[in-house]
Amino acid sequence: MPLLTVAPSEDGTAVLKWQPPPAGLSPVLGYRLSYGPADPTSDSFMVQELNTEERTYTVPSLNAGVLYVFRLAARTIWGYGSSAQVTLLTPNVVQTTTDDMVTSLGTTDAQNVSIEETIPLLANLTAEGINSSSVILRWERPKNYDQIQGYRVWFAVTYSNGTDIAMESDVSEATVVLNGLRPNTEYVARVCVLSKHGPGPYSLPISIKTQPAQEVFAVNFRVKAAMKSSVLLTWESRTASNKAQSLIISYGDGESVEVDGRLGQKLVTKLKAQSLYTFLLTSKADGTGGLQHRADAMTAPNLLTRKPQLLDKTSSQSIATLQLPTVQGQANVRGFYIVVVPLKRQRGGNYQNSWSDPDEMNIDELLREINGTGRSVRLRRQAEAKAYISAHFQNLPTEFKLGDGRVYGAFLNRPLVNGQEYVCFVLAILELGQNTVYSTSPFSDAVLFSDVEPQPIVDEEEGLLWVVGPVLAVIFIISIVILILLFKRKRAELEGRKCSFPSSSKAMSSQHPSDPVELRRINFPTAGMTSHPPVSVSELPAHIERMKANDNLRFSQEYESIDPGQQFSWEHSNLEINKPKNRYANVIAYDHTRVALSNNDGVPGGDYINANFIDGYRRQGAYIATQGPMPDTFSDFWRMVWEQHSANIIMITKLEEKSRNKCDQYWPSRGTETYGLMQVNLLDTVELATYCVRTFALFKSGSGEKREVRQFQFTGWPDQGVPEHPTPFLAFLRRVKACNPPDAGPIVVHCSAGVGRTGCFIVIDAMLERVKQEKTIDVYGHVTLMRSQRNYMVQTEEQYVFIYDALLEAVSCGNTEVPARNLYAYIQRLSQTEPPEHISGMEQEFKRLANAKAHNSRFVSASLPCNKFKNRLVNIMPYESTRVCLQLIRGVEGSDYVNGSFIDGYRQQRAYIATQGPLAETVEDYWRMLWEHNSTIVVMLTKLREMGREKCHQYWPSDRSARYQYFVVDPMAEYNMPQYILREFKVTDARDGQSRTVRQFQFTDWPEQGVPKSGEGFIDFIGQVHKTKEQFGQDGPISVHCSAGVGRTGVFITLSIVLERMRYEGVVDIFQTVKMLRTQRPAMVQTEEQYQFCYRAALEYLGSFDHYAT
Repeated sequence: MPLLTVAPSEDGTAVLKWQPPPAGLSPVLGYRLSYGPADPTSDSFMVQELNTEERTYTVPSLNAGVLYVFRLAARTIWGYGSSAQVTLLTPNVVQTTTDDMVTSLGTTDAQNVSIEETIPLLANLTAEGINSSSVILRWERPKNYDQIQGYRVWFAVTYSNGTDIAMESDVSEATVVLNGLRPNTEYVARVCVLSKHGPGPYSLPISIKTQPAQEVFAVNFRVKAAMKSSVLLTWESRTASNKAQSLIISYGDGESVEVDGRLGQKLVTKLKAQSLYTFLLTSKADGTGGLQHRADAMTAPNLLTRKPQLLDKTSSQSIATLQLPTVQGQANVRGFYIVVVPLKRQRGGNYQNSWSDPDEMNIDELLREINGTGRSVRLRRQAEAKAYISAHFQNLPTEFKLGDGRVYGAFLNRPLVNGQEYVCFVLAILELGQNTVYSTSPFSDAVLFSDVEPQPIVDEEEGLLWVVGPVLAVIFIISIVILILLFKRKRAELEGRKCSFPSSSKAMSSQHPSDPVELRRINFPTAGMTSHPPVSVSELPAHIERMKANDNLRFSQEYESIDPGQQFSWEHSNLEINKPKNRYANVIAYDHTRVALSNNDGVPGGDYINANFIDGYRRQGAYIATQGPMPDTFSDFWRMVWEQHSANIIMITKLEEKSRNKCDQYWPSRGTETYGLMQVNLLDTVELATYCVRTFALFKSGSGEKREVRQFQFTGWPDQGVPEHPTPFLAFLRRVKACNPPDAGPIVVHCSAGVGRTGCFIVIDAMLERVKQEKTIDVYGHVTLMRSQRNYMVQTEEQYVFIYDALLEAVSCGNTEVPARNLYAYIQRLSQTEPPEHISGMEQEFKRLANAKAHNSRFVSASLPCNKFKNRLVNIMPYESTRVCLQLIRGVEGSDYVNGSFIDGYRQQRAYIATQGPLAETVEDYWRMLWEHNSTIVVMLTKLREMGREKCHQYWPSDRSARYQYFVVDPMAEYNMPQYILREFKVTDARDGQSRTVRQFQFTDWPEQGVPKSGEGFIDFIGQVHKTKEQFGQDGPISVHCSAGVGRTGVFITLSIVLERMRYEGVVDIFQTVKMLRTQRPAMVQTEEQYQFCYRAALEYLGSFDHYAT
């Protein structure tokens, strides 16, 4: 952009001077200057076209006491670039009639002042309470004036860098808090009176400079768990030293507690049940009320008022029968858990309960056990006296036998140990609004089974017989058990050697059979493997259709028949020193496939990490499946990446999901972090709509070598279940494969536990490799193989079905991604017709898009009788999962519905709203949608009437303000450009007086039939829209509409994504981009002609870059 400066002069003019922008691909052909008052209620902007040689311009006749904004943009053959923007406040001159009254209407000539209504000029505007992001403004209410209806506050950045616009807010009191200001920035503010005659004159402006940003002492302050009388708070400390960090947690009526920030958590107790609390975390070092972190929590209701009662004890079996409490009141309970607490023995031999109430316990570890529950209880070994869960119920029974050794909801009701005293309580997990809370019963009375049982009195010889006999029997039984264990271990080791060689990640021998899955089928044939052979790709669609019949009946049967593969040892995972390194107690690392770290110092457990080698297609140890790292295992994780020469890390989880910690951040947010011997430097971060790519430089202490490692984090996996469509996941997988060097070590894959989503990624990737060679898939065989290498791989039936859906889409659609340099040749091939149908490749590609038909069940709200009339076309409706929801108006059925869909962009989720041209009946809903979703850029791709029919109702006012339900829309300016019209509106919410500017771009060059002859003008239009969004738009989406909101709208969004991807990745994939759009709104890019236009426009855009010309 040009470098612009503005200087005022004494004669009421302003002199503008500028330097041209840096030399680019195209020369500057001229400039466009636009200027006017920054106050949007004033006159419209003036626009002046200037020659390329000009470097100065004088703006005449500026009004006194007005803040002006000046914008200058350079024009090239590609249109106008970004605008340089400068603001200027002219000196204020006030015409007065009395000491404290001024005219609201008049001229600058004192002899010709026309007084219609005198409105007071506000006095004594002051600023106080200034910090880094907010300020309090106060002013005096004018005396002897009773026409006040409120005040208008105007503020703006004094020295704008080109991205700021003035803001307005109407308030009723003589004070206001301005929030969301930038640190260390100078602002100017003015206030005027609002009366029934309109706004009065603005006060003299005052300058405000915000404080510099304060040092952040902690981040991610949140509520980890809320009980009925306590709340567990967690945070991440940002202190760089090892010294104690004094933090203050304030809550309730002036209550507070001091805590060491390094602990990262605090259990606040003695709270009231079912009460709303606000917790503030501050640094004690900043006693001036500096930076605060806030977290709100609603405590749980007291559902379980009675304690579990002991009914009976069976000493011979160590079983205690309990009467469980009844649930009080109505609540949305998700489940009940029986928690057993072994008590600690004191020095005197007595047992003591450390807590008077379960709410005083830190239940963090119990919640981790609940969240990590698998399908088996075989791994729940825990010798130490810690609280554990013995049962899970959806509905609480009246009685429960504690210690009966049975399984209740995947938890083992462990036998009670003689000589150990226990108490227990019931934990209820319930949904309270949008939050999950935990309600506990009181502790039960203590349960103890005596160490010494009474023995009968016998004579010496009989006693000797009773002693020696059992001892010999025990020795005999132990010998048998040892022999069985040795046999099983030998068999497991043999199997491990046959089907997995962790130390090698090189390709296997090409001699048949060369695939680990085939080796397993030959060496370890089972009934399941025999009855589930590989499936031919040609038969895959019919196979999946049969499997999904009767509500996925065959899928359920097939998934349940897979060998769980849990006969292997996990001694290293079970060592006491290694147990804290396991995120979940039941997800362990089998010994025969575990990744062993180097341990030159011989530190106990120093070679352990919860990770296993997993075989791929014709490649042993192609992957490492591991859990999401924890703070204590960060250094182990990076050591593993280094020692295994891995180049790619795949992360298929967010750090937190549904307010639960799933993985800890094991990489630096910026700069460099040291983890043990490993130093990790963040080089680059690219955040896209459904995944993020981070590039790191990796160093090891004592080694001069530097390695580059990429982390691919898929963020499109929902908190529950699986993705609705596999399209984004397959795009993510293709990006991963394109970036993995052929000589790299295993791909490191993790989610939270490292078994469910991790297993999905590995199977899909391996099967796609298999399809290239064999034209068959073997999901059953590969999952069976993986479970012999790591437990629980592919954790749910839903994940198992998702694997098949992803493979079906991948083989049906093929690979349509093209390097940008090959796009011309690819289009040439698509243009050729092929026998026997003699249709072009382009037509075939477009028809493949139409293969996936949306089921009617996906249209829920759109199909309701109260909403049907709001749809312009009966067959173009939003999917329920992606529809734009409006705030519900009480008593108005369907008031949350508008025919609009959220669409992901290249970099951002929900970057666009694709919507139909409003009907006369839906105009008010349209403005509600723009306001509620903060959409300030509107793209219109149709005329109001085309081919003699209405395509869109005029939903905006032309020359004067109009009210649409809650919103007053004022036309501010209209610019007629060669290919489009730009309209600017001031939109005000009449309920609270807040205002914002909405800009509408109407593309006028789209013909009424067909598509534009050239894509160049449309590409320029797309660029202008996005530049304006970057310059003025807020965080909300760009709203795009044509008539039905799918055809031209789909073309606009498709090209927006394709062109941006071409710039950053150098590849083009029109097919997958349109397919992704159609998973979010039906029929996007409606005709083959529009589809071809996308290809043609992409090629024209490509021609503008010299480095792609070859």
